[in-house]
Amino acid sequence: MQLEIMPKKKRLSAGRVPLILFLCQMISALDVPLDLVQPPTITQQSPKDYIVDPRENIVIQCEAQGKPPPSFSWTQNGTHFDIDKDPLVTMKAGSGTLIINIMSEGKAETYEGVYQCTARNERGAAISNNIVVRPSRSPLWTKEKLEPITLRSGQSLVLPCRPPIGLPPAIIFWMDNSFQRLPQSERVSQGLNGDLYFSNVLPEDSREDYICYARFNHTQTIQQKQPISVKVILVDELNDTIAANLSDTEVYGAKSSRERPPTFLTPQGNASNKEELRGNVLSLECIAEGLPTPIIYWIKEDGTLPINRTFYRNFQKTLQITQVSEADSGKYQCIAKNALGVIHHTISVTVKAAPYWIMAPQNLVLSPGEDGALICRANGNPKPRISWLSNGVPIEIAPDDPSRKINGDTIIFSSVQERSSAVYQCNASNEYGYLLGNAFVNVLAEPPRILTSENTLYQVIANRPALLDCAFFGSPLPTIEWFKGTKGSALREDTYVLHENGTLEIPVAQKDSTGTYTCVARNKLGMAKNEVHLEIKDPTRIIKQPEYAVVQRGSTVSFECKVKHDHTLIPTVIWLKDNGELPSDGRFTVDKDQLVVADVSDNDGGTYTCLANTTLDNVSASAVLSVVAPTPTPAPIYDVPNPPFDLELTDQLDKSVQLSWTPGDDNNSPITKFIIEYEDAMHEAGLWHHQTEVPGTQTTAQLKLSPYVNYSFRVMAENSLGRSLPSEASEQYLTKAAEPDKNPMTVEGLGSEPDNLVITWQPLNGFESNGPGLQYKVSWRQKDGDDEWTSVVVANVSKYIVSGTPTFVPYLIKVQALNDVGFAPEPAVIMGHSGEDLPMVAPGNVHVTVVNSTLAEVHWDPVPLKSVRGHLQGYRIYYWTDQNSSKRNRRHIEKKILTFQGSKTHGMLPGLEPFSHYTLNVRVVNGKGEGPASPDRVFHTPEGVPSAPSSLKIVNPTLDSLTLEWDPPSHPNGILTEYTLKYQPINSTHELGPLVDLKIPANKTRWTLKNLNFSTRYKFYFYAQTSAGSGSQITEEAVTTVDEAMASRQVDIATQGWFIGLMCAVALLILILLIVCFIRRNKGGKYPVKEKEDAHPDPEIQPMKEDDGTFGEYSDAEDHKPLKKGSRTPSDRTVKKEDSDDSLVDYGEGVNGQFNEDGSFIGQYSGKKEKEPAEGNESSEAPSPVNAMNSFV
Repeated sequence: MQLEIMPKKKRLSAGRVPLILFLCQMISALDVPLDLVQPPTITQQSPKDYIVDPRENIVIQCEAQGKPPPSFSWTQNGTHFDIDKDPLVTMKAGSGTLIINIMSEGKAETYEGVYQCTARNERGAAISNNIVVRPSRSPLWTKEKLEPITLRSGQSLVLPCRPPIGLPPAIIFWMDNSFQRLPQSERVSQGLNGDLYFSNVLPEDSREDYICYARFNHTQTIQQKQPISVKVILVDELNDTIAANLSDTEVYGAKSSRERPPTFLTPQGNASNKEELRGNVLSLECIAEGLPTPIIYWIKEDGTLPINRTFYRNFQKTLQITQVSEADSGKYQCIAKNALGVIHHTISVTVKAAPYWIMAPQNLVLSPGEDGALICRANGNPKPRISWLSNGVPIEIAPDDPSRKINGDTIIFSSVQERSSAVYQCNASNEYGYLLGNAFVNVLAEPPRILTSENTLYQVIANRPALLDCAFFGSPLPTIEWFKGTKGSALREDTYVLHENGTLEIPVAQKDSTGTYTCVARNKLGMAKNEVHLEIKDPTRIIKQPEYAVVQRGSTVSFECKVKHDHTLIPTVIWLKDNGELPSDGRFTVDKDQLVVADVSDNDGGTYTCLANTTLDNVSASAVLSVVAPTPTPAPIYDVPNPPFDLELTDQLDKSVQLSWTPGDDNNSPITKFIIEYEDAMHEAGLWHHQTEVPGTQTTAQLKLSPYVNYSFRVMAENSLGRSLPSEASEQYLTKAAEPDKNPMTVEGLGSEPDNLVITWQPLNGFESNGPGLQYKVSWRQKDGDDEWTSVVVANVSKYIVSGTPTFVPYLIKVQALNDVGFAPEPAVIMGHSGEDLPMVAPGNVHVTVVNSTLAEVHWDPVPLKSVRGHLQGYRIYYWTDQNSSKRNRRHIEKKILTFQGSKTHGMLPGLEPFSHYTLNVRVVNGKGEGPASPDRVFHTPEGVPSAPSSLKIVNPTLDSLTLEWDPPSHPNGILTEYTLKYQPINSTHELGPLVDLKIPANKTRWTLKNLNFSTRYKFYFYAQTSAGSGSQITEEAVTTVDEAMASRQVDIATQGWFIGLMCAVALLILILLIVCFIRRNKGGKYPVKEKEDAHPDPEIQPMKEDDGTFGEYSDAEDHKPLKKGSRTPSDRTVKKEDSDDSLVDYGEGVNGQFNEDGSFIGQYSGKKEKEPAEGNESSEAPSPVNAMNSFV
């Protein structure tokens, strides 16, 4: 528990309103220790609009805390609800939660109404919201007769759904009789009202099972409309007789099936209005018909669409803006366009707002004689009305309190006494909703107390901040001082940061910061102190980092990572590939300081990261591995040996035999060794095992054998190039049986139930049995008793269950193998335990120490070992936040779990949310499961720094002003105290000017900067602050508008008449020169270039053969080389545009090519059109200027 304190130097004289408001801010969200007298606080309640399942019991939540524990009462529809008179209604013990049992009898509709809960004790009364309870409804579709629809291809069509009105509203979708969703596209789509819209129909739209379904999620039911039959006909395919007899009244609609410009199916007309509430999702829809299918575009007429909150649905037909605010009001225009026309529809959007908190009332703790204030500020559209209640009664008719004065949205208290304690309710309401906030005034006189655990040890890495906690409580509000060591003066803020919640911050901890620190809290009623200890550790460093490597496929690569760390910390080093785990492959081996990858493949390329972790810090280093193809090697000249042959068994004894063979050809590479393998045809036929190896100069081997095995042998030869194929198998040799020479391995004794002992072992395989009739003698007795061994002989199995054992008792166990010949040697004795049972006792004395806004430490007393009734595996902490519990049922709260191994009696809870209420309990864990939970403990995290503001926009730029609009941080992590705006000009050389710092109140979302320089770019830095400090900043740039008088003096040379005339004259001269040159050339006269061409003809430019029309003496079937640059145009004097297979023109941006919603191409690719020849023919007339210029290309 933490208290926001006001440093002594900030105290002001009593009785002044500014001081009262400041005090209210400083001690907001104050939590009184639960052992002190305090008014009730509502901790959990059902949502305002509570829709219940009529098939289940109704549970209306109302939980509260206070001392003395509060009593609860309810009203129903504004009058007292006497639950004692209704046998179906009970109140949960220790709380105000109502349980209405309608599953046995009764109907949910009977209890439909408005409920309000009151929690009361001697210090006041807190009330819940008005909880509107309504049962969900999923009505059936009204029966109707649906006539089949017949229409021409190309016409538009709307299939109405008109679902029944349910609670909550149904989710609509269209399917066929096979429960397959009907395909939708830019042409066919479902509207927001559930109707199915066809911009134009095609013959494939004909079907008899268009079915609209309504799904009611609350009751998990689906209702179905009658199927609709649609038939699409092609008029061009009808014969004249049918066409003559078919009138427009016999088909759906009267619009032509020919191509036509778009018209809107919904909404109707040229303009419409839309109203939406702040914070909701704004959905705007435009669906158009036409042929070809129109495409929809959206714009905002008086602004731009918000980038991060704008989404397009339903093939651009629906525009959605999330988290709408008043700034999103305005005119939105949807544009429908096809090849024949464009139409527009304007939607005027107005954003209203139900009340929302600017500053919710916070609990106030005062000592007798002190002053204070409750502040309740809310906003909305229209502006909400503020009213106050005291202990649930309108303050106008509540008992008078001379220390209380009401000033609009503020209640000011002066010289309070104990009788001033009460719970006040602030109600902010407008036509769109209401807010109800409870806040108590608790008058206490309490000496200081330190809530942080004594002798807490903090460990911090050198050169990082150190935060020493001193959570405290007292009334009046205590002052806090810190001391280091046993002597010395109080620590000052020139070196340290003294936070108002009591925390001491050392911004940069050094080795000499190590020591004992004392926190002292004082008020006029007393003093309290607490010692904590700080240790500074050396940072972890990677002194040898992995390096970039390029290796060939199939080779081996290693990465080195040497870590230096504080000697008191134990690091763990893990390797990652592309920020994920290493592949589970035997080719990857991790040594102490090294990662080795063998037989590298292409998939092994990537980034490898060495990550070193300690309990306090972590460091990482990465290197990239690139895999390339191996260098080609010449074909092998030599080969592996040929397989040996002529295998023979001699000197056959019970446990040995001699094997001899003849080597095969060594293929020019000497045989280095022979490998001998055996097969046990009796137990594992077809499976070969390694027997032994002998040098390549040896052709016999003495082999050791096992009893009762039917042996066959084979031999392989090996040289420097590899191993030969196996030889043919030798003859079989069956050895005599003998008693087992070993006992089963991996003997264990673990109970599966509290009253049994399961003895398991790894059975001997057939090769190890040494004879027929393999069995096991299982023996056991209690370890701590004087009982004799109990034994049983079982068949060749792997477990035996001893029943009727006491719970979790140690046993001595042994398992001995035997067969028809005899017993194996005496087995080893191992210890096991009978079955575990769930622990009986919950951990006691659970208490929580909040370390900082995201970290807490939990301590508990260990349970007696006898109560564990099993192997103690550790303790498990369940914790959850209660801040959103009013919006959902308690059983849906997401609980987080942390498990601490072994007999630990404390643990840290990381990753907590700042400024949140948490509940936790602790359970002991054994091999069977969890024991009972300890009583719930509640703790609260202090404020943290906020996130960056959600958005920052600059609007309405003028010559000397800019207006900034922003959204508050999405994660305030506390109560925003103010915003900080810094800005500076940027000149034309991108140099930054002087920085201006501006503080803005927290309730503002718009600010106008005036007296700025015209036509100047400014850079803005903007961030929010809580009492914990400053959050992340958001930046933006904007420019003031240009002075029109100055802009008119700037002259663009490209717009001057003399320049345009000069350029036209030059172009005309060049064109005339080109025409004259080519007229002379085509008259046949020889000029120097012509003579050179006749003397040295280009071999790649040959005349066409007259007989077949092909190019003479030129063929390149492989490369198909183009003509060289400078070659002439074709002889037919046509100019052809170069074809490009990748040209977007070929895919069509008009009606022949369309893209679906995700951008993929769905149009029909029709190929490129033939290019039309240019002006001119094959006569000897002078070519056109276009052909003449093309000759120079």
